[in-house]
Amino acid sequence: MNSDKLAQFADQNYLNLETYRKNGQGVQTPIWFAEDSGVLYAYTLANSGKVKRLRRNPRVRVVPCSARGKPKGVWVEATARIEDAAGTERGQRLLAQKYGWQKKIADLGSRLQKSSHVVITIHFD
Repeated sequence: MNSDKLAQFADQNYLNLETYRKNGQGVQTPIWFAEDSGVLYAYTLANSGKVKRLRRNPRVRVVPCSARGKPKGVWVEATARIEDAAGTERGQRLLAQKYGWQKKIADLGSRLQKSSHVVITIHFD
């Protein structure tokens, strides 16, 4: 079943990640991602709203999308986890392989702004 859920993400550059507020309202955010062994890896600012929401509720929905968040497939239920150091290193490497110079520019901007990031893994049930 995981391969069915993953197939729509092949050759896509963005996924729309829906996390949930305390009141249950979904918040959708398009983000970069990379896939490895059936797990999707994404990264974001450590102090972002989506990270705060994930710490409270790991249930998410994801769909491949355009850069502006327009869905290109079917929403899929999943569980997200904020990774430890080893998972972060793996995720950063996978994202760098996929996005190349774009990721290098994003990383440079983050270093200049002294922003910290976390890697999120998305697991299909």
